[in-house]
Amino acid sequence: MAKEKQENEIETNVKTDVAVENKEKNLVSETTKKISVSNLIEEFENEQLKKELPEIYVGDTVKVGVRITEGNKERVQPYEGVVIAKRHGGLHQTITVRRIFQGIGVERVFMLHSPQVASLKVERRGKVRRAKLFYLRDRVGKATRVKQRFDR
Repeated sequence: MAKEKQENEIETNVKTDVAVENKEKNLVSETTKKISVSNLIEEFENEQLKKELPEIYVGDTVKVGVRITEGNKERVQPYEGVVIAKRHGGLHQTITVRRIFQGIGVERVFMLHSPQVASLKVERRGKVRRAKLFYLRDRVGKATRVKQRFDR
């Protein structure tokens, strides 16, 4: 843990030659600029973020287009279900989507900013009063339904 702090606090000095003419035409050079490692990582992560993502809330029914590669062919397969959890933030933001497939509950976790997620569409807004809907795992049939919300 101490090594991680040391690595994040390491700063590198980058020297750039800048020629500035004064009134007396004297040249001033070698301006130093400090770049920290954490700033570099933050800039890189900001470049990787997807620009157009809809507002997603827990309880919403979403359709996620997942890129699937079979041999040399690539296709987009839709996965539709209820968002039961949201985690993290920024580049590492994930949602857990639950659906019932052939009578069995299936959950998948999607990283929203991953290249594997081709599209994301909110089909229906859900009216819930909790941040995580893990109680839906114990429910069967019509009890798994979430009321619809119309104000968002």
